Amino acid sequence: MQARHLGTFRQSKGFPLDDFQVQACEALEAGRGVLVCAPTGSGKTVVGEFAVSLALSRGTKCFYTTPIKALSNQKYHDFVDAYGADAVGLLTGDTSINASAEVVVMTTEVLRNMIYAESPQLDRLSHVVMDEIHYLADRDRGVVWEEVILNLDDSVDIVGLSATVSNSEEFGQWLSTVRGDTAVIVSEHRPVPLSQYMMVGRKIFPLFEPGEESRVNRDLDDAIERIEGGSRDEGRGDFEAGKGFRSRAGGRRPSRDRGASRIRPVGRPEVVSALQARDMLPAIVFIFSRAGCDGALFQCLRTRKELTTADEQQRIAEIADRGVEGIPEEDLDVLNYRQLRTAWMRGFAAHHAGLLPAFKHIVEELFVAGLVKVVFATETLALGINMPARTVVLEKLVKFNGEAHVDLTPGQYTQLTGRAGRRGIDHIGNAVVQWAPAMDPREVAGLASTRTYPLVSPFAPGYNMAINMLKMNGFDDSIRLVEKSFAQFQADRSVVGEVREIERVGARVAQLREQLERDVSAFAPPSPDPAAALVEYLELRRELTEEEKKAHARSLAQRHAETETLLGRLQVGEVIALPGKKKPELAAVVQPAGKKQDPRPWVTTERGWSGRIDAAAFRNPPVVVGRIKIPRHMTDHPRKHARKVVDMLHRGSFHAPRKLKEKARVRASRSVVALREAIREHPVHAWPAAQREVLARVGEEVVRQERKLDRLKAAVDSSTDSLGRTFERIIGLLAEMDYVEWEAGQWRVTEEGERLAQIHSASDLLVAQCLKRGVWDGLDPAELAGVAAMCVFENRKETGGAPEAATEAMATAMSATQRIYGELVSDEERHQLPVTRLPEAGFSLSIHQWTAGAPLGYCLAAAASSGAELTPGDFVRWCRQVIDLLEQVAKTGYTDEIRHCARRAIDSIRRGVVAIGS
Repeated sequence: MQARHLGTFRQSKGFPLDDFQVQACEALEAGRGVLVCAPTGSGKTVVGEFAVSLALSRGTKCFYTTPIKALSNQKYHDFVDAYGADAVGLLTGDTSINASAEVVVMTTEVLRNMIYAESPQLDRLSHVVMDEIHYLADRDRGVVWEEVILNLDDSVDIVGLSATVSNSEEFGQWLSTVRGDTAVIVSEHRPVPLSQYMMVGRKIFPLFEPGEESRVNRDLDDAIERIEGGSRDEGRGDFEAGKGFRSRAGGRRPSRDRGASRIRPVGRPEVVSALQARDMLPAIVFIFSRAGCDGALFQCLRTRKELTTADEQQRIAEIADRGVEGIPEEDLDVLNYRQLRTAWMRGFAAHHAGLLPAFKHIVEELFVAGLVKVVFATETLALGINMPARTVVLEKLVKFNGEAHVDLTPGQYTQLTGRAGRRGIDHIGNAVVQWAPAMDPREVAGLASTRTYPLVSPFAPGYNMAINMLKMNGFDDSIRLVEKSFAQFQADRSVVGEVREIERVGARVAQLREQLERDVSAFAPPSPDPAAALVEYLELRRELTEEEKKAHARSLAQRHAETETLLGRLQVGEVIALPGKKKPELAAVVQPAGKKQDPRPWVTTERGWSGRIDAAAFRNPPVVVGRIKIPRHMTDHPRKHARKVVDMLHRGSFHAPRKLKEKARVRASRSVVALREAIREHPVHAWPAAQREVLARVGEEVVRQERKLDRLKAAVDSSTDSLGRTFERIIGLLAEMDYVEWEAGQWRVTEEGERLAQIHSASDLLVAQCLKRGVWDGLDPAELAGVAAMCVFENRKETGGAPEAATEAMATAMSATQRIYGELVSDEERHQLPVTRLPEAGFSLSIHQWTAGAPLGYCLAAAASSGAELTPGDFVRWCRQVIDLLEQVAKTGYTDEIRHCARRAIDSIRRGVVAIGS
């Protein structure tokens, strides 16, 4: 019977299934769970579609979960086309359509909440498809995937669809442990092969030699060698050698008599032209900043380039205008809609998280329809939604991770380039990396040839999870369930190897100690315990070395900050002395930095080099030594007029400091001075130096091995301090706060705990405490929205403003929320628990004004004045986050007044741009 259904399903697809798809479908029919790991675009979602079809054929239900709402919407429409609107539902938090259908598409959080609420909609559920299951490794949201896997009824088969991960067998073993027999099916095959290229200037070269995917193309190597003049080191080294800087933008201008080539960055319109000439459109150009995507779009808009026909332009205009119906004209003006519409009609678009959701939906529809030919996008486009292109271009191989600029991982490279190649349309996909100075094509080749990455679980129990698990499973079973998590599974497996290493290192330490005691007794002067004294002395020397390194790092950071401040303040015409090895070099500022972060003014030096400088090039700050008058026309074309600026510098009388060295002298800190004194006064320091240093070689090895042993023991202690113990500590804190109580020999959830169970937020306990203690009572809807926003908002880009409240009542509630937060942190630290995220008020005034009826432009200005720079897309996203929290507040049942107030706030927020495209 089951085999006949697979045959029916295969006939319905209209194309032959790949071997891995057949294998996975057969496992599902046999009643097994399935984990499918395959490249982007390989067709793994066919397995999820089969699970839907199989459930419908058996009269059971199937839930299809996705990590993002856009993907949920896409799958919902796919299933409606296949099975009809009556059979399919959609649940994404802010959208509910036909929730009791046999097939329901939803975000993973919705399913987690249904499980904890023991929803009757779970009845007859036989299959759950978890699309993009590798999201389980996401630092912020991955815990939800594990909550679902751990808490779903054993009768439900899970279908996990994942990008290729290197530890798929380990993940599959864990799934088998917690869910029963799970088939792990891995496919490395891409239905549309991927060709790798590198773009140097305006030319596109194959990355590899034909037929050799391990050897870089000789023509590519030669082209880079010609441009770099035989040197691939950073331009700062050129300056140190007296040849001038190479700017980040790519421009290096050595002295004219050297005749070296200039390296100029290729403009985005030129990149598009090169791709068009090679028949490589449509393309996605990944740029790792929102501002970069918008800038690229408007660069193309300023040219006359059009990639669309007149008929296509008419269709684009119709789709765009339909997509913004309901948005007021004044808001469309703020959103720059007319200019964006013009860009779309010419075949260009931008796509990033800061874009208005309605605009993102328009761009996605246009690109899928083949009407937009080039999309400039951040990496968010690589996650989930089906927008393949013929070509993917990577402008850089470095991205900002929120803390620092870091290299792309092989997994990220694979995820991004996986969009290249449209199945059924393209015979081959293209991945193009733009070359930049100091980029080694061999490193790019390494990224391109590594197609897997590990899946590491960030799972840890939280307050809401602990309450809900306690309700469902009881205390003991909850601990067992938490300790069955993938995080604990991985930790326990690693502990085995670490314990073995502890035994090996411990034996080595004992052996070295014995050797040291023999050697010391033969050489050292008589003393009570010369071996211990030597180890103590060597520990002091090690501490001194580390402290000196820290002092050096602090000094560099201080000098860097001083240099950034100076560069950011420089004005046109100011003359600065640049630190050098022998003597300072004079330079005139031709263009100011123009930005506070990473300021890069344009200077022309007395040797004739002209380009931008940055703080990273200096270990000692430059010094302002005078000023010259530079005409406006020279600042517009600094390279063209470099010789004139040099003449002006030579005619001027400037006195550069003689002692302005390239590297600043690092003064010893107090701790360094104290350690040096302790070393000089230590008895071992008085030993004969030759004998002491011979003994020190063995002693230093003892110190190294003992430190390694300490690190291993700490790692094991950390791992064996299991997630179950964390769960116990959470219950201990919740008991103090009356969310749970000990009754009749077991833990019971109190009425307050039942309310906490309804709050699914990163700041769940803070919200519960505020509601419990009534500090949000008496607010009107706009004030409540403003205060609630503190518990969800995270400021991505700060301005010079300061948070403020709209009313006195709102200010009082915000202060009370901060006070309760301080008390909560103190309690968390006492119980050795992770600290709740700090409330942020940067969005509070903005959401208050929007809830009160203010227009979009006014609310964006209010956010900026409060210290938060928001794009329209950011504004909408945070509004929806506040709505989500207010919906939870409305369900908690603290008072009728606050429930009613929360609902009124939700209705007021959900208008205009917030309502469109949801």
